[in-house]
Amino acid sequence: MSYPEPRYLGENGEINAVFRSSDTAPELTSSTGNRTHYLATGEGTGGEFGLYKVEMGPRSPGPSTHFHRSISESFYILSGRMELFDGERWVTGRQGDFLYVPVGGLHAFKNTSDDPVSMLLLFSPGAPREEYFERIAEMTQRGGKELEDFLVKHDSFFVDTEGS
Repeated sequence: MSYPEPRYLGENGEINAVFRSSDTAPELTSSTGNRTHYLATGEGTGGEFGLYKVEMGPRSPGPSTHFHRSISESFYILSGRMELFDGERWVTGRQGDFLYVPVGGLHAFKNTSDDPVSMLLLFSPGAPREEYFERIAEMTQRGGKELEDFLVKHDSFFVDTEGS
């Protein structure tokens, strides 16, 4: 494996770094108190990746088993305990644990503990996940064809599996 072809061909570099302070308010707070920080969106990284900090309250359900056709998803646990489904079994992720899910990989997650959990979600390449985060609860309530179309638009394909 080698480095990709150069994309920056200048000689002196550019001033183009983006800093985000740790005290920046989350972009999304759900009715259940879960919070999502848009650390680096796909738009902001030119489609290279999307990075989000997700804070889930105690006993917060996450999505059931699903896969993505065009993006990988990675989980890094910052604090608390998160139940992660790796396609075969549920594992308990704790601070410092990491789960990488390649394109097409079955996965799910949920907080079954009485404590909050904080994690980083990394999507690669960067996709416009913000609308998905902001509207999934509403679209799930609507259901039907509208939900099906929304899920396809956002590369989320849910499957029925035992134990997930």
